[in-house]
Amino acid sequence: MSTIAIDADSSPNLALTLGLSAEEARKIVPLSENKSLIESKTNTGYSGVFRLSFSVDDVVRDFSVKTPFGVNLIVMGTVQSMGSGCTCPANALVRALMRYLVVERDEAVILDMEAGCEHMGRGTARQVDYMLIVTDANSKSLEVANHIHALAADAGMKQVFLIGNKIANENQKDVIEKYAKENGLRVLDFIPFDEAIMDAEMRGETPLKHETSKALVAIERLCKNFTASNKPINLKEHSSDQVRRKDI
Repeated sequence: MSTIAIDADSSPNLALTLGLSAEEARKIVPLSENKSLIESKTNTGYSGVFRLSFSVDDVVRDFSVKTPFGVNLIVMGTVQSMGSGCTCPANALVRALMRYLVVERDEAVILDMEAGCEHMGRGTARQVDYMLIVTDANSKSLEVANHIHALAADAGMKQVFLIGNKIANENQKDVIEKYAKENGLRVLDFIPFDEAIMDAEMRGETPLKHETSKALVAIERLCKNFTASNKPINLKEHSSDQVRRKDI
């Protein structure tokens, strides 16, 4: 399946994870900062007046970056919050592209976002198949995850799950499950803590090269669950119990 990865973090680093060098990553200009592109799409010739309706299919063709793992990467940049009503040209471009990618394209589109879903309007958010909120067992992280869940639900997303990350022992797993149960959240799976991933990132290497690492094996299993069916995830079939004690 063809895949487009969208880096919508204010500190984008998905390029490094996908195998690009630091030098290659630094050359990528986020779309929200690409003044010539924004002007070509939104300029009307009148000061303070810009277009809200324009085509963006060429943006994917001309501004996505092919990564060593075959994924096309688009670095989006930051926008104002979903409810702010901001209609500046950069926001208009980013929102239009997000709608095009999520609603109209046939590829798998994966969005790496900050704590929220500000990059998409409510109409686009309702078309998202799954929202995965990645958290560790830290109480502050869990509170942030709960806030993100509320934002996603308010935006109309139906399939919103927690992913426990960097799980080193059963106690950490239990903490996340307990918090989720108390706050009405759904835990889909756990990714174990993995020294191989930490070592790779310290060396400036992509962790995706370590195909047999515990973390990547767990992520691969999670991906297969999603690609096996377009139907909503059944938690009885894909439960957190799949992470066995020996995995963590």
